[in-house]
Amino acid sequence: MTQTHINIAMLAHVDAGKTTLSEALLYKSGSIRKAGRVDNKDAFLDTNEMERNRGITIFSKQAVFSYGGCEFTLLDTPGHVDFSAEMERTLQVLDYAVLIISGADGVQGHTRTLWRLLARYNIPAFIFVNKMDQQGTDHDKLLAQIKDTLGSACVDFSKNTDGTYLDEDFYENVAVCNEKVLETYLEGGSIGEEDIRQMIQKRELFPCFFGSALKMEGIEELLFALSEYTKMPEYQEKFGATVFKITRDAQGSRLTHLKVTGGVLKARNLLTGHKQNKPEDIWEEKVNQIRIYSGEKYETKDEVEAGTICAVTGLSYTYPGEGLGSQEESELPILEPVLTYELILPDGVQPQAMMPKLAMLEEEEPELHIVWNEELQEIKIQIMGEVQIEILKALILDRFGVEVEFGTGKILYRETIADTVEGVGHFEPLRHYAEVHLLLEPGETGSGLTFAADVSEDMLARNWQRLVLTHLEEKEHVGVLTGSPVTDMKVTLVAGRAHLKHTEGGDFRQATYRALRQGLKQAQSVLLEPWYDFRLEIPNECIGRAMNDIEGMSGKFDAPDRNGEMAVLTGIVPVASIRDYAKDVMAYTKGHGSLTCTLHGYLPCHNTEEVVEALGYDSERDLANPTGSVFCAHGAGFVVPWDQVMDYMHLESVLKPEKEAEEWQPKQVYMQQQSREEEWIGTDEIDRILNQTYNANKREKSAPGRNVWKRSGGSSTNISPVTRTYTPPLSDKEYLLVDGYNVIFAWDELNELARDNVDGARGRLLDILCDYQGMRGCELIVVFDAYRVQGHKTEMYDYHNIHVVYTREAETADQYIEKFAHENGRKYRVTVATSDGLEQIIIRGAGCGLISARELEKEITRKRGEMLETYQAKREPEKKVHMAEHIPDEVAEAVRKADFHE
Repeated sequence: MTQTHINIAMLAHVDAGKTTLSEALLYKSGSIRKAGRVDNKDAFLDTNEMERNRGITIFSKQAVFSYGGCEFTLLDTPGHVDFSAEMERTLQVLDYAVLIISGADGVQGHTRTLWRLLARYNIPAFIFVNKMDQQGTDHDKLLAQIKDTLGSACVDFSKNTDGTYLDEDFYENVAVCNEKVLETYLEGGSIGEEDIRQMIQKRELFPCFFGSALKMEGIEELLFALSEYTKMPEYQEKFGATVFKITRDAQGSRLTHLKVTGGVLKARNLLTGHKQNKPEDIWEEKVNQIRIYSGEKYETKDEVEAGTICAVTGLSYTYPGEGLGSQEESELPILEPVLTYELILPDGVQPQAMMPKLAMLEEEEPELHIVWNEELQEIKIQIMGEVQIEILKALILDRFGVEVEFGTGKILYRETIADTVEGVGHFEPLRHYAEVHLLLEPGETGSGLTFAADVSEDMLARNWQRLVLTHLEEKEHVGVLTGSPVTDMKVTLVAGRAHLKHTEGGDFRQATYRALRQGLKQAQSVLLEPWYDFRLEIPNECIGRAMNDIEGMSGKFDAPDRNGEMAVLTGIVPVASIRDYAKDVMAYTKGHGSLTCTLHGYLPCHNTEEVVEALGYDSERDLANPTGSVFCAHGAGFVVPWDQVMDYMHLESVLKPEKEAEEWQPKQVYMQQQSREEEWIGTDEIDRILNQTYNANKREKSAPGRNVWKRSGGSSTNISPVTRTYTPPLSDKEYLLVDGYNVIFAWDELNELARDNVDGARGRLLDILCDYQGMRGCELIVVFDAYRVQGHKTEMYDYHNIHVVYTREAETADQYIEKFAHENGRKYRVTVATSDGLEQIIIRGAGCGLISARELEKEITRKRGEMLETYQAKREPEKKVHMAEHIPDEVAEAVRKADFHE
């Protein structure tokens, strides 16, 4: 095979032997002369003094080696859960991974977390079961456990010591991982090496190896497989690169670690990008030096090709996850901090002076999440676990010469929602305008926040839509229960409005933030807390105590697995409950027990009420995150509380009732309408509501010389004098607008007809209204919904003596009628026939008359009766004259003389 370049990483649970295996691979490949050991503090890749003292990997390192005509860049990543975010960033630049499992411990909770991450980033994997030299390890039992927990595609390759063919069982196990290969195999064909390469690269096959890294057992087999069964990915010709890490060398030079994903990177190349916290700011800098690291040493290169992992100097604004050139930005790590601590500085060190130094650490280790609380003048640091605290203290002392302490740790909570709501934000102080409607929906566990837009450009221009999405993404949004960050929620822009003259960019920022908060206030909020996967190994006689303790912590566990004198209990438990439990385990097991925990994720809090009360967050006092909206009346802005925004908003709600479900058709509506009583409020009640609304905004004198704006439930705000304008009298022209489907399903006759034929019911209504128009003599407009007909434009035509309108796509009959009422209600006499309660209030507020669907039916019946009586009264004299002309004179005389009472 021609030489290829492959980037691989060692991934494992802590103490699985990851660094030892890396040393063995480097030694067997001839890259180093002596294999170092972690316990001897001479491992080639553990270059940091803290790593050597603690015997754990803290920072990811790289080394380069060759074997079998293939060049490898090996990345050794941290195994401890406290540094898992460092590991996850490395996954973004891998071609393959080696997942290491301890033969003594089997598949651990963190092993499953790593397996899920490999699937998320679509990374092919080899599995190496280490420490098989230890007493009690069982090859077949471990293989069965791996297949059971990680999948049946994990196939034992460990017998393939020299590339020779294996037995039929091996090929059969490989074949079943791919349908096409299986078909070929069953027809008597052979399985070639290229078939195996493709299956591994597509994550259809996961080779498993067994051995001991410390004793160099199984290393040759793993090296052979890595060189024989890997394929170099195809890269694009245009330059691109993914940044995965920022560090500083001994001289303080800033290093940007990246993988070239396309083209060629040359020293002195000019690169551009966007600043992380200010995406509108573009930087342009030159690459000074390209370094290929192997352990502590490096060699410089003039240029590197696609697939190369290197470090470059000269770039000041890069950040982990950034895409350079044609490469898009990478996903953020899903493993996030769960604890927060207050950083206590020594006397004489000011927080303002310390923050820039801590910002350098955060740049190198983004999972630290350093937060400055301006109000309390405190520095908060969010971390994964307590081991990270000791490392951080030593790092700050070593880098900056400052000895810091940390306060008591607190749990980092999250919030989400359990139902779907529509949040409305309006921002309209004088000469400003923006309204935003956001649909908030619960997301899958661990999905974070996702943003999308689903609104017609006829309603809101594309540039405004992009601006709203930018504002949604630019900050961390907090919930209304505890002020904790919101997660696991989908936010969709569904409606919005701008003003041609008065809208500015900042208006949509305010409207967007307020819409999200208003939606959260309506929703059923759920408090989330971090949970651990735990593995508790204890003597059999302690199992009852352990199970009772876990239950008391609100944890959940599986049936104990008893093995000789020891038992293993696994399950999940809240982080807040089990933080100091390891000390108790050591005490009641007399040192024979062990507890390991890995982050499971965020789940509903086990003691929500207690936490909410303890944190004491008041969403209405959070001035940085307002829940209400700003409207304008009489030339002045006023604040409307969140629970009244829907009464003032300018756009209609997009959350439709059941009758307008996704697969809405008129035929499906009457089943729900026929059992529903008519929602008629009455004009007196509507006028009362409107009076209360408007009177709440009237001016009242409070102190001499001052005018204040009064509103219910709010505070007073100074306003300027109001200028009133002349309102012209109404024209004699009269309009009657009829909500077509609303009337059809309110009238028994038409409702019954709609069961079989909605078109027939629609035609019958038009005929009835034609007759009514002739009796009343007004301009009659019937409006029907067509808003779910894709691509439909507003359709208007005359049906005899009335006008018929079918609304355009994304516009309901309600919207059309309300728009007509708003534009013409103050100029003409407009009456609307509808039984929609909310629409009645809006129409009445526009100065229009109202008539319910039932009253319209009665009105039409009454008019018919009057016309019939008039007609009959007119026809009666004509009928008598007509009869008299045909009766003989003698008969007429007899009739006059007849006594009808005899």
